[in-house]
Amino acid sequence: MPLFVSLTIVAALLGMPIVFALAFGPLAGFVIDGKQVMAQIGLQRFFAGINQFPLLAIPLFILAGEIMNAGEITRRLVTFSKLLVGHLRGGLAHVNILSSILFAGLSGSAVADTTALGSMLIPAMEKDGYTRKFATAVTAASSIIGPIIPPSIIMIVYAYIMNVSVGALFAAGLVPGLLMGASLMAMTAIIARKRNFPKREGLPSRKEAVTGIVQGFFPLMTPVIILGGILLGIVSPTEAAVLAVAYSLVLSLVSGTLSPGAIPGLFVRAAKSSSIVLLMIGSASLFGWALNIAGIPQSLARLVLDITENPILFLLLINLVLFVVGMFLDAGPAILIVGPVLGPTMLGMDISPIHFAVIMCLNLTIGLATPPFGLVLFASAAVSKLRVGEIVRAMLPFYLVHILVILAITLIPDISLALPRLLGYPV
Repeated sequence: MPLFVSLTIVAALLGMPIVFALAFGPLAGFVIDGKQVMAQIGLQRFFAGINQFPLLAIPLFILAGEIMNAGEITRRLVTFSKLLVGHLRGGLAHVNILSSILFAGLSGSAVADTTALGSMLIPAMEKDGYTRKFATAVTAASSIIGPIIPPSIIMIVYAYIMNVSVGALFAAGLVPGLLMGASLMAMTAIIARKRNFPKREGLPSRKEAVTGIVQGFFPLMTPVIILGGILLGIVSPTEAAVLAVAYSLVLSLVSGTLSPGAIPGLFVRAAKSSSIVLLMIGSASLFGWALNIAGIPQSLARLVLDITENPILFLLLINLVLFVVGMFLDAGPAILIVGPVLGPTMLGMDISPIHFAVIMCLNLTIGLATPPFGLVLFASAAVSKLRVGEIVRAMLPFYLVHILVILAITLIPDISLALPRLLGYPV
């Protein structure tokens, strides 16, 4: 094992934040080896990794998400979801999942989904007769849809690191995200029938229907503007992020749910969140460059090919590896670290980079809701005041759904590739 990899692992185990450990390992390793020139080049790679125009979409989408949350757009989506599925048995659980699907088209963040929807729906579900454990489990299980359905920050990061089309990735994530949502709703329906969860009697009144449609129409236009503009080639992802910020700001101000005085605070919060993501990208760019110099991706490719040359068996093996990685690392850093390592192997086995991207993003996103370090678990525990262990036990049926969807997407590539192919993207 190269010295810089050992230093990175030791630094992380000693408690250094992973964003700093990724940069510390290579720089310290070069200095210890007497290669100060390489350390200087490494610093240049760090800043070059951040100084890329496509990455401007990340802080803009984060800012759009902050505006939407402050502008109570989340509440409107919940109202619209109740109109569609609130009358089913276990209606509020279905509302929770559908709201996550709709919210995913706005923020692309699993943790934001958990906190925004959880703080609203967990108390409402508990008041309606659900247990707090089940309400929290549904919230955590469905929030992982956020980074799969576009716009997705981790897909932007993956596209930059692996040099693939953002538009193609966005198109590839849409159907798997919807499949995940539908599968979670199917499991919820089974549980609701078994546990006799409450059911709203009758359909919504005409007044309720009109109110829900009016409140939900303009927020639902946000993903239409973003995805439509990107997939039709009208705007780039960065330009679409600008449109998302402008549209959400106008919508929130016109509706009176956002005061002008609150806007500077939203910019500050978005800047803080963006700085964390961009620091990760810079550190991971440096670490990935060091890995390539050491020849680790090439060695791993040879090792995997010695084990199997069957693409399906390889993908199943990689699913297991990624699932374990996702249990310990956040999705963003994991993609930045693992992507450059596995990428050459994937290309050597003639696997579509778009298909592989969806598999990786989905696995690592599910890791956010798995112990021991899943951020979604900690966020849902903070919202619900439950222990993480209690939430994990309640999520067991939903973990089964997650695994089955991953296997379906792995074994049937067209679930991911049909829409990008239809839109003319090379897959």
